[in-house]
Amino acid sequence: MQSHEGNPSLESPPFTIVINLPNAEACARVLGKRFPQVRFIVAPDFGRLERYIGEAHGLVAFHFPVELFDRATKLRWFQSLSAGVDSMLPIRDRAGDIIVTNVRGMHGGLIADYVMAGVTILNWDFRKLLREQAERKWNFRSLTPLADKTLGVVGLGSIGTTIARRAKSAGMTVLGTKRDISVPVEGIDSLFGSDELKDLLPLCDFVVLAVPATPETAGLIGADEIACMRRDAFLINIARGSVVVESELIEALQAGRLAGAMLDVFQREPLPQDSPLWGMANVIVTPHISGIVTHYVERAFEIVAENIERYLKGLPLTNVIDLQRGY
Repeated sequence: MQSHEGNPSLESPPFTIVINLPNAEACARVLGKRFPQVRFIVAPDFGRLERYIGEAHGLVAFHFPVELFDRATKLRWFQSLSAGVDSMLPIRDRAGDIIVTNVRGMHGGLIADYVMAGVTILNWDFRKLLREQAERKWNFRSLTPLADKTLGVVGLGSIGTTIARRAKSAGMTVLGTKRDISVPVEGIDSLFGSDELKDLLPLCDFVVLAVPATPETAGLIGADEIACMRRDAFLINIARGSVVVESELIEALQAGRLAGAMLDVFQREPLPQDSPLWGMANVIVTPHISGIVTHYVERAFEIVAENIERYLKGLPLTNVIDLQRGY
């Protein structure tokens, strides 16, 4: 059936997918040509999502509309267009048999680029070098190479393992935390359990947060954890803002208990204009862009299309999320 905005009077095919994103019409048109047996309903705004969510067997969106969950009585599958599915966690105990999938694997390379750029910038203190350039100052200095440094990755999922491999290729010693440490991870010199975070932290020159946002990881890094880190260490957060107790991080950075940080995610986004993080000389702030690869939606819809095909054939979907774990 030709893709359309939605008409309840039409006879419904066996499977109906609601697409909730600004360019839903174009996406539905492309998918409709590939899967003519599927009915695609475009819902680019909340009003239309609210109107059609009750007809959806599948939902494709960046965030799950938890406030509409009780209306989604036919929903069997939610395809998240991001790696995180934290938007669905408030109703994870009520989700029943809904299959949840994400676009895992799409972000890792770009985020690893971001992390290694950050490691290099922080190691060389390029912010200071740029200030000296502006002031026409010619100051010599020595530097420890990255190959003599240790990087710890907190969370070894798809993104974390990609970061670890990239750091290892730079010659760094790489440590990591993982819930299940019974299986070795490529590129990791030493593996720590998720309950051994405080053993890993003092060993690292750089700590990269790559855990999913779940109730278990909320406030994972606070004053106690920062106190375990070396004063000359750096924190890089590409996970979610909820993973760090931001006020305690700010206090530690201001007091010199941590050398610096590179932060792509925050407790409130956009980062409020009055946040001290904006003006701190030892902090790099970026606007949650580390995983925004070019042609993002087109790349994501390659995964969506594969999962639609698998669903129609009765095959297991790719990138299935365990909602109880949150990843």
